[in-house]
Amino acid sequence: MEKSSNNTGGWRTNKWCRAAIPALLLHCSIGTVYCWSIFSQEIADYIGQTKGATEWAFSFAIFFLGMSAAFLGNVVEKDIHKSSLIAAICFASGMAGTGFFIWYGGQNPGSALALVGIYICYGFIMGIGLGTGYLSPVKTLMLWFQDRKGLATGLAVAGFGAAKAIASPIMQSMLDNLGDGSIYKMFWILAVVYFVMMFVGHLLLKKPDDWHEPQSKDERQSIMSVIKTRPITNYVGIWLMFYINITCGLALISQEKMIVKCIGLASFVGIISTVTAIFNAGGRLGFSAWADTMKDRNTIYKLIFVLSIVFTGAVMLTSGIKNGEGNTVLVILVLCLLFVVNAGYGGGFSNVPTLLSDHYGMGNISAIHGITLSAWAFAGLTGNQMSAWIVNHFGDPIEIEHALGDGTIEMITVNPTGYQTVLYATIVLYIVALLISLFLVKPAKEKA
Repeated sequence: MEKSSNNTGGWRTNKWCRAAIPALLLHCSIGTVYCWSIFSQEIADYIGQTKGATEWAFSFAIFFLGMSAAFLGNVVEKDIHKSSLIAAICFASGMAGTGFFIWYGGQNPGSALALVGIYICYGFIMGIGLGTGYLSPVKTLMLWFQDRKGLATGLAVAGFGAAKAIASPIMQSMLDNLGDGSIYKMFWILAVVYFVMMFVGHLLLKKPDDWHEPQSKDERQSIMSVIKTRPITNYVGIWLMFYINITCGLALISQEKMIVKCIGLASFVGIISTVTAIFNAGGRLGFSAWADTMKDRNTIYKLIFVLSIVFTGAVMLTSGIKNGEGNTVLVILVLCLLFVVNAGYGGGFSNVPTLLSDHYGMGNISAIHGITLSAWAFAGLTGNQMSAWIVNHFGDPIEIEHALGDGTIEMITVNPTGYQTVLYATIVLYIVALLISLFLVKPAKEKA
């Protein structure tokens, strides 16, 4: 199969118009799934449910993202136009449906039907849009940017990570200015906006003209046949590295706001959240672009795990979360841990497709990448829940004072010991992931 010429002449054969821009349109739309925390409490209050009950909508969305990517990877492999259209329809209709059930819940407070409807729309239907939308542009990017595959995929996946930082202030402004029922109105407006963005991305997305998918039975191989071209432990190792990195990332990121409050920076939670989102997106682009210069892309994972172990260990040894308030050095150390974990979390995502392509080639990369994203599905159900369980069972909640802008004092309930204990679990997992990357994932003989 011939390599793409990456012709940058007319827009019809321009790699930016046919791959990079549509990838950003798709990923910047679906990445807003991470904005859930911005309005989850408002949804819970509006429909008369607990915040804990509504949080499952986000967990389901991530679970079905991974599972739809795993089961629909072959659809993406065969026809990116069909898969990107499925993504646009499912994501937008799921968002509109979520708005409808929020409206229904407001009319019928405490309604179980409203809660289940939100689970189905935000979790299942949007989840399918997330999985197919996430996968659709990745292989196309690698085909157009064959010499800088990591940079190309990192750019798109960075769009997914940066979507929260871009969309959060817009959503907050809409909630503040739309009046009564603003929460469901916002979902309906965004459903239209994101459908237009994703549909334009769907129309623009195109593989290079000189790339031809395998057609004959001899050319087509089953996914398992492709995976077995390398020792099976190699693929298992990649899957486990990916799973552990996401689990640890979610475990810490889900407690990020409370950790920041523990170290005396409650007034800067919003700013720090934006900065960590930038590190998340920067890690997606920076680590993957860096990997293009390396002989073995797995080196990036070793680096991510080593950095995570070092900073986690430093905060553990100094009890930085418990003792950080008023201590500038410990505050900086805890913030560095949050920045490193966010960057490594993002970098783990952007390096998976290119690492897989180096090991297994481009022929079935969408399908193999899709199956690997099942790790994201299971991590979405275990990462947050693991840290929540630890925080609930270790340490005792305490109240700390926080000065508001008008000079009044509010009391904030936190559990420093619980957040500190989470680090004991994550450092063990990071060490396991490092050992896997060292001994199970062997270097590719050559970049396929």
